[in-house]
Amino acid sequence: MYFCTIMNTKGLIALSPLLVFLSVYLGGSLWAHDFYSVPISVAFLVASIYGIAITHGTPLRERLHIFSGGAGHPDIMIMLWIFILAGAFAASARAMGAIDATVDLTLQLLPGKLILAGLFLAACFISMSIGTSVGTIVALVPIASGIAGATGLSVPFVAGIVVGGAFFGDNLSFISDTTIMATRTQGCRMSDKFRMNISIVMPAALLVMVIYMVMGTHVQAPAEVHEVNMLKVLPYVVILVTAIAGVDVMVVLVVGLLLSGIIGICYGSYDLLGWMGAMGEGILGMSELIIVSMLAGGLMALIRYGGGIDFVIGALTRRVRGRRGAELTIGGLVMFADFCTANNTVAILTVGPIARDIAGRFGVDPRKSASLLDTFSCLAQAIIPYGAQLLMAASLASVSPVAIIPYLYYPFSMGVCALLAIFVRSAATSRSA
Repeated sequence: MYFCTIMNTKGLIALSPLLVFLSVYLGGSLWAHDFYSVPISVAFLVASIYGIAITHGTPLRERLHIFSGGAGHPDIMIMLWIFILAGAFAASARAMGAIDATVDLTLQLLPGKLILAGLFLAACFISMSIGTSVGTIVALVPIASGIAGATGLSVPFVAGIVVGGAFFGDNLSFISDTTIMATRTQGCRMSDKFRMNISIVMPAALLVMVIYMVMGTHVQAPAEVHEVNMLKVLPYVVILVTAIAGVDVMVVLVVGLLLSGIIGICYGSYDLLGWMGAMGEGILGMSELIIVSMLAGGLMALIRYGGGIDFVIGALTRRVRGRRGAELTIGGLVMFADFCTANNTVAILTVGPIARDIAGRFGVDPRKSASLLDTFSCLAQAIIPYGAQLLMAASLASVSPVAIIPYLYYPFSMGVCALLAIFVRSAATSRSA
């Protein structure tokens, strides 16, 4: 008993940096009635300093090594290169006129009442085709922001439409990292997991589509739309086509960046130095996003080292009773792991073996456990303001990540449907083929 008490205390202490972060960021923002008042990077800096200070039992230099190892983890670094390329591409495309041309083309093709539903459907299709929510957000959020400016819509609202659709595909795509990881850890086929998963989330997607169609009846497209220069639309067309073809997102961004530069120089939008200046501004615009990602990675490494994640996993699995309890525990575990890692693939990898053991002991179909892992991890990833997707969308749309959260209709609907699949349709989904 004494040993358990010590472990519980140690685990709670290891988790406390997360509470410090939430207290500084959310508490400070709520107190000031303004989510722009407390920079998220400062909140993470305070929590990181606190996390290093409370990690006892190791010399300061070793604690700094643990923190730095988390901040410089290969997964974090790959994400940072994507951020840098995305910033350079977005800024050079904007300066060249690609975003304005693409917005004008969209307004020509879609009547005002279908713009919202069209954006959501495009995000769903693209993310399902390319298997990455980040790539979808990079491609569509600048266009969505331009549409918001042309139609008078709220920028956080249209950004939320794209983020929601991006997570639809991230959850279901056969080439998504989360799908691959969930099926591998649970020992089921992707096609079986897809059928189970689609039965859970499709009602949410249809509901949200109807909501956007109804809301779209009040959207008025501009009376006059500029003539579209199709060559200036080309970088985004190439981005979408190559991404759907399965080309790596970094290669896609490099191709789009080069194409934007060539077209911009040919049309006189900028010269070579102007193009470089635009790229530099775009990269600098990603600086807070890069810093936040590194601070979050380092902080989570300290929490993991201190036993915080193991503590929560043990606490949640200790009182499992019955199949519904097991399914809820699987969802809760992967959500907590995602809150701590800010990466849904890593979260599934972390708790996947535990989820498989729980599923085996309580008779949960492997297809169901894989679907729950993927769905709840995507839910958590969509709503954390320090996740790569919201940070990227917020940076590209020039808004606060917290400002987007209330407009994430699809992720929240997806979460409700996942809970209904546990409480209402548990027996039926377990027997379905």
